[in-house]
Amino acid sequence: MAPAPLPSVLLVDDEPHSLTAMKLALEDEFEIFTAPDAGAALGVLENEWIQAILCDQRMPGRTGVDFLTEVRERWPETVRMMITGYTDSTSMVAAINEAGVHQFIAKPWHPEQLLMAVRNAVKLFQLARDNERMQLEMRFLSSTSESRLEKRRRALREGMGFETILRSPNSAMNDTVAIARQYASFDIPVLLGGEAGTGKAQLARAMHYGSLRAEKPFYEFNLAGVPEELAMVELFGAKRGVLPGGVNRIGLMQKADRGTLYLAGVDEASPAMQLALLRVLTEGSITPLGGQETVGTNLRLICGSNVDLRSKVADGAFRSDLYYALSVGEIGLLPLRARRGDVAMLAQHILAEAASIHSKPVMGFEAPALEFLENYDWPGNLRELTNEVTRMLIFAQENVLGAELISRHILQAAPSEEGADRSAEEDALQANGQLKDRIELMEMRILRETLTRHRWNKSRAAAELGLSRVGLRAKLDRYGIMGPQARVEEEDD
Repeated sequence: MAPAPLPSVLLVDDEPHSLTAMKLALEDEFEIFTAPDAGAALGVLENEWIQAILCDQRMPGRTGVDFLTEVRERWPETVRMMITGYTDSTSMVAAINEAGVHQFIAKPWHPEQLLMAVRNAVKLFQLARDNERMQLEMRFLSSTSESRLEKRRRALREGMGFETILRSPNSAMNDTVAIARQYASFDIPVLLGGEAGTGKAQLARAMHYGSLRAEKPFYEFNLAGVPEELAMVELFGAKRGVLPGGVNRIGLMQKADRGTLYLAGVDEASPAMQLALLRVLTEGSITPLGGQETVGTNLRLICGSNVDLRSKVADGAFRSDLYYALSVGEIGLLPLRARRGDVAMLAQHILAEAASIHSKPVMGFEAPALEFLENYDWPGNLRELTNEVTRMLIFAQENVLGAELISRHILQAAPSEEGADRSAEEDALQANGQLKDRIELMEMRILRETLTRHRWNKSRAAAELGLSRVGLRAKLDRYGIMGPQARVEEEDD
């Protein structure tokens, strides 16, 4: 590797012996350039990268102060030093004010003194260059980090907003999302109702990222099944001495200041919790557990309930003032059975996510599989659909998931306009009618489910059911059960 170049120094003096002496003192550590006057020195500066200048004050033509003043204007980073045998205070003041001279070196100088002065000048030059470079890098990094941060925020808003609520163009959820968008832009509490698993937390998150609080934090907490004291600590925090370890605990109510807190299971809030929530909504203040002082908080509270709070208010199980404080905006989420047109899209999305998580690539569902999924009423809503799709992925042997992977109770459910029934046995046992009709209902659904599991292989289905192929065909004709291919051919005809 080639050695690093020596720092360059320019010596300017009209006396040749003085130039020679200075060069001998410095040439071991520096690359030396010499000039007898200001004109020649300017020529050197225009062609070489000079880090420090040693200039005599009294020279023919232009003085050292005059020359260094021009150097300051044209090459301000070059460190300027002056050698003088005079102590004229006026010249020294002019040298400092006009030429920005870093150091004066008096004649006669000592070689070690001269060497030390030039070393310090070169170090000063390098420090100035490093400082300038760091300032440029900091400005660049600052603008880059701000740009990256804004991109991340934009991606977060787009990735967590209303776009994440998957639905078809004509979905029954469109009106619900439109209402949520309207509420999102107004800083009011909102109460989300609906069955468990309908996506209340997702809608609350979308409302946060669609609001003016989008740049602030979003937190969620579920009161269901959480002991009262633990819930109070998690939400309102605790003062030193209340919890083991003797530390203060900051609650979500403070962490979510200027942001949003989604509180699920608000219908299970204890009387003390209800009173504390009412205080947050009406006064904007909380009291940490074990504390005496109040702490202000400016959060937006969105609550979720799986039951009808109005009925709980009527029964005296929920404070009416809290209910009306929570329900300034109220949105009811639809169950999945009321969104049959969305099931296929949701199933495909869930499958893609599950395939990524479990590193099992698949391409989607067969058409009969989607038909069965759409015809089921999904009492567990999105959670049940997620579980079913995940199980299908686990047992899939092909890259396209067929209907034979679907659970039996879904395959046995009869299709209807409103959604499928969950249990064929329950219908048959509870329905009115003759025994023969009720048995035939069960038989029809068992036939359909068995054929689907065997991918409409009639030989295998007949063997499992203990029927001959002729007997199986007769039953299929009797109940009007057709396989996917037969239905397609019938539609084409």
